[in-house]
Amino acid sequence: NFDKKKIIQYKKFKNLRLIGMGGSILGSQAIYDFLKHKIKKNFTFVNNLQNKKNNEKKNFMNLVISKSGNTIETLVNSNILIKKNNQNIFITENKKSYLKTLAEKMKSEIVHHNNFIGGRYSVLSEVGMLPAELMGLNEKKFKQLNYLIKNKIFINNLISNVKSTIGLIKKKKFNSIILNYDENSDNFFRWYQQLIAESLGKKSKG
Repeated sequence: NFDKKKIIQYKKFKNLRLIGMGGSILGSQAIYDFLKHKIKKNFTFVNNLQNKKNNEKKNFMNLVISKSGNTIETLVNSNILIKKNNQNIFITENKKSYLKTLAEKMKSEIVHHNNFIGGRYSVLSEVGMLPAELMGLNEKKFKQLNYLIKNKIFINNLISNVKSTIGLIKKKKFNSIILNYDENSDNFFRWYQQLIAESLGKKSKG
């Protein structure tokens, strides 16, 4: 949900900063970690409250993401880190929120987050594909869903995994232990953890 012609001007920036929490940022961070050997730009991911005020003289382009527009950690980091001379893109739902009001006051580019896509599932929407585009990657190459659907091994594994998960939940086994032996996959598994924990943990079902 973004106009590629409008974001061409932002592609010139070498230093980009993504500000978000959870599903709004983890998918993009996983993409960056896997493909950073192809990316010639510096990306900083701000996804917690431990980030100190940035006193660097670098000229950052900020990409701020929050579906609701009211995620408190994202708002705090935005207010601390964004400087008056920064260029900014805000991705948020098309409704009244703190973030949308801030973006309008700063006369920043606003990309509307599709309201029918949950933040944690949003990596193939504007939330993940706009950052990929700014990384210099071809967002169309991420959307090879027909290949997956035709891949019998993938479909059989998917069915098996879902069946196992449902079976374990019915037996009241709610712990999921993820063992990762590849440091380059850390953020990929954090994203996976977010998908599983938030999806299954809603309404006291976790």
